[in-house]
Amino acid sequence: MIQYDYLIVGAGVTGAIFAREARLAGRTCLVIDRRDHIAGNIYTEDVEGIHVHKYGAHIFHTSMKDVWEYVNQFADFNNYVNSPVANFHGEMYNMPFNMNTFAKIWPGVCTPEDARKRIDEQIAAEGICEPTNLEEQALSLVGRDIFEKLVKGYTEKQWGRDCSDLPASIIRRLPCRFTYDNNYFNDRYQGIPMGGYTKMVEKMLDGTEVRLGVEYSDLIAEQPDIAKHVIYCGPIDAFYEYKLGTLEYRSLRFESELFDEENHQGVAVVNYTEREIPYTRIIEHKHFEFGLDDDGNPLPKTVITREYPADWKPGDEPYYPINDSKNESLYQQYRELADREGNVTFAGRLGGYKYYDMDKAVAAAFDLVRNELGVEPTIL
Repeated sequence: MIQYDYLIVGAGVTGAIFAREARLAGRTCLVIDRRDHIAGNIYTEDVEGIHVHKYGAHIFHTSMKDVWEYVNQFADFNNYVNSPVANFHGEMYNMPFNMNTFAKIWPGVCTPEDARKRIDEQIAAEGICEPTNLEEQALSLVGRDIFEKLVKGYTEKQWGRDCSDLPASIIRRLPCRFTYDNNYFNDRYQGIPMGGYTKMVEKMLDGTEVRLGVEYSDLIAEQPDIAKHVIYCGPIDAFYEYKLGTLEYRSLRFESELFDEENHQGVAVVNYTEREIPYTRIIEHKHFEFGLDDDGNPLPKTVITREYPADWKPGDEPYYPINDSKNESLYQQYRELADREGNVTFAGRLGGYKYYDMDKAVAAAFDLVRNELGVEPTIL
């Protein structure tokens, strides 16, 4: 018996936006998620008054005004600016690569002309005309010093392979900023929702029925006609029970620790770029909100999270799709099956086997709303 217009599989940002717009358009929806919480990978949990990013740090940044106005309906965003630093054998460098970085790597380099000359000299010394792997690609973009200190070890940890064994296509560009500006992003809008991302998604889902700890396959087995249409934000290959093969991902493992101190590392994000250190970065969550609780009071404790790249196998949390030719070919085969589904629409990063920054995920959800509901996303 049909009970809902839409069954939405996944309570992350894609599912939440679609549920909100469907409800406003007069449709009935049920949102399910296999986890015991909403908000997907942007879920934040409260630890000693600190909003801890459970599945890794997420900084909202965008140049799309409609996206920014939309999410600001559900949260007040602070003015956090992402300015990470990199630790290489105890030496600290500003990220992204900018004049502060260059002046630290090469004492005496003070002007953009100095920096450009040093980089160009190193690129020329490599003599690489046609890069055949990631290492050669990076060397042809930034030269030996930056590659060895800030790219090589971090990238090899992230992918679990030597840079010389990775395709050049992974790094299209390594932007060098010839200003003394440590702002990681160039986008017009940037910030963190005050109160955490979970509260933001909770407001998106207000008025929609949500069931947590529910597997799609189990629900459909029990109630195959529960909804007229399914918006499926889970892995597309899992929907088809991996009958054509398994799409590959890189995964992550997190290790958090509470300290009885106000300030552990002095910044929200420190990247560890030497390969011998097993984690890629340490997040100190309170710095995303300037060390203050929801009432604006200083927090006496702090939480850090070490982030470890990990190999992925079915059953692990999938984070980064490995969009090489083999996996893309397999995805297209699943896509052909999906295109023949009459009452299922695949959406989100897992449904589309594509990594999204958050603003791009919101923009993709807008397209989903337009295509499925025939309306524009509502900005009141």
